[in-house]
Amino acid sequence: MKKHIPNTITCCNLISGCIATYFAFSGNVQWALIWIIIGAVFDFFDGMTARLLGVSSPIGKELDSLADDITFGFAPSAIIFATLQTVSYPAAIDTPIVRTLLPYSAFIMAAFSAVRLAKFNLDTRQTTSFIGLPTPANALFWGSLVIATQHVIDSFSESMPLIVAGMLVSCYLLVCELPMFALKFKHWGWKDNEVKYCFVAASLVAILILGPLKAFAPIIACYVILSVIIAMFDNKKPQTDTSDDVHS
Repeated sequence: MKKHIPNTITCCNLISGCIATYFAFSGNVQWALIWIIIGAVFDFFDGMTARLLGVSSPIGKELDSLADDITFGFAPSAIIFATLQTVSYPAAIDTPIVRTLLPYSAFIMAAFSAVRLAKFNLDTRQTTSFIGLPTPANALFWGSLVIATQHVIDSFSESMPLIVAGMLVSCYLLVCELPMFALKFKHWGWKDNEVKYCFVAASLVAILILGPLKAFAPIIACYVILSVIIAMFDNKKPQTDTSDDVHS
């Protein structure tokens, strides 16, 4: 019986993603994001449960990726799709055919999310950190961004190109080779965990000020910016030469 518990939790993640997608298509972004968050909770506990019970399996790994692409790929794409159907368009391209076809470009992000998840399954470098933006972070960002800026999106005529451009940037971040830190601690001391503790503290402040749903957008944006800064500093560090000295 216990070997089915992690996969059951994973299926709850998938079901949460389906419900989130329904609310997204219905234009109810707030409930779509809530169900994405619920899916993220299930996603956190399925792997943990499998390790605790010692019942990790190849089918669980594949099922997890499928569920993640629904909850963190398809659902946020549906949020963007629904938003592009109602948002203001620049007058130069505000034609019926553009309004009909352009929203479907949102599902490009679902495809990139699937590629991201496939790469993660095969990439042995991502045990303690990430390479590219994790799909849950991307999904939380888009749900939160649309909720926090809904009044601006509805009235600003340039919203459409900004949303499409932002979606394409997200697609790149999902599959790029940018190292991004993970909130995984080898120890609880301050040394080597400074960035993680500061990020967690700033995130809690943002949640208290903006509320849990609106806070995710700036939190994820700061996460990406911090990761870029850390990567830039790491690239500037002198590389230690580990080769043996050659003596004549």
